[in-house]
Amino acid sequence: MNRLNPTLKELGPFPFTRREQVREAQKRMTKMSIAGVQPKLSAQLSVKEGIFKVVDKYGSYILKPPLSDYEEVPENEDVTMRMAVACGIDVPFHGLIYAKDGSILYFIRRFDRVGRTGKRHVEDFAQVAGKSRSTKYNYSMEKVVTLIEDYCTFPMVEKMKLFRRVLFSWLCGNEDMHLKNFSLIHQDGKIELSPVYDLLNTTIVLADATEEMALPLQGKKTNFNEEIFFDYFGGERLGLNQKVLTNIKQDIQSAFPRWNQLIEICFLSDDMKKAYKNILSKRRKDIGWL
Repeated sequence: MNRLNPTLKELGPFPFTRREQVREAQKRMTKMSIAGVQPKLSAQLSVKEGIFKVVDKYGSYILKPPLSDYEEVPENEDVTMRMAVACGIDVPFHGLIYAKDGSILYFIRRFDRVGRTGKRHVEDFAQVAGKSRSTKYNYSMEKVVTLIEDYCTFPMVEKMKLFRRVLFSWLCGNEDMHLKNFSLIHQDGKIELSPVYDLLNTTIVLADATEEMALPLQGKKTNFNEEIFFDYFGGERLGLNQKVLTNIKQDIQSAFPRWNQLIEICFLSDDMKKAYKNILSKRRKDIGWL
């Protein structure tokens, strides 16, 4: 509660049912600056009323309703973002709230907003690369590295962040990290990777998923191992030294017990928790960490 606002005493249910949330998102789609396949709502926190209020502009939070075609996406995204924090990845403040019909939706604070009406300049990698929403998969992880080299103020720092994020996404079954799910943010006189967003285990959501990464690495999207990640991607393509790579490996491996704890206490159903843990076990086995 304090992280939302130090003067907020109680947060009430979101005043829309699941169906009303989707309807509101569709109705406001052309008015808001947050696009994407998943329905989203722009919101401000009303401390006085103790609720999130939907707005057409100047929203400081994004709300994501549950989806009818895919199970437990809000719960999935929330726990995956918490797992990212456990291994040293920067994420915005986020969480889950109940709606008035008892359904659960996900909220996340916008990192491109300053105060009530100010904005930070943010560009996703599709914009930087000259790609569109329809061509956001037409790229490679190797080319993503060149974007960091060309645009970031301190490329080596951002390359370390990128390696950690890519490895984490693969381990947790997030096979949808396309160009629009990476962004550059201009702040404090620097251009750097923005905090992460849209992290979830898509493998357990998409029953027919056949790929492990959205953008190919070393020309492929499946059958990855430690050599590809650490020797090829981390060492050869990103230019990270052995000490840096070892530290990242240790950070992630030491987070495994915490990941299991987070999955156990999260809002996913028991079947989804089991499926999530199975994906983690499989990926750890594939990379030789189990």
